[in-house]
Amino acid sequence: MDIVIRLAKPDDARDMAEILSRSWEAAYRDIIPINYIKEKNATRHALFKRIITDENDRQYVIQADGKTIGVMCVAPPQEEADVQIVHDSGIDDSFYEVHGIYLHPDVYRQGIGKVAMHFAFDKARCAGKSHIILWVFAENTNAIKFYENCGFTPDGASKIYHCGKEMKCIRMRRKL
Repeated sequence: MDIVIRLAKPDDARDMAEILSRSWEAAYRDIIPINYIKEKNATRHALFKRIITDENDRQYVIQADGKTIGVMCVAPPQEEADVQIVHDSGIDDSFYEVHGIYLHPDVYRQGIGKVAMHFAFDKARCAGKSHIILWVFAENTNAIKFYENCGFTPDGASKIYHCGKEMKCIRMRRKL
């Protein structure tokens, strides 16, 4: 299987919406209320159509043999609270964030997530970053295991998202 990860283009919006919808249905079916998933999925095409412009520099598509099978976003942290992380040696603001990696359920457990994660590590290193972070639902044990296998550890930070119910998210980080 030939895996290519490239910046998303405006004509990728429909495929991106479909991938994210199917991924949420599979990955979050026992975590997030189904009505909330359906509401979010109904807005995905319009969202990607709006945010994927010719100037896009953070949203990527993952393709296998020319077919889109995943989406990901890797970039500087979006939230002001995530701009600095305290390390044992002091504050280090030299990090990137994996804002999401979502694969179509048909390609789960085929090593594609690890390829995508290494792509994210390379992007962060090329940008001169020394750490990478991500947020994950505390109930999403499958994702947490995957991230741990990729070298991430929880760093103690958490926050609450409202996804049809209150959902605790934990921050994980990895030194590059």
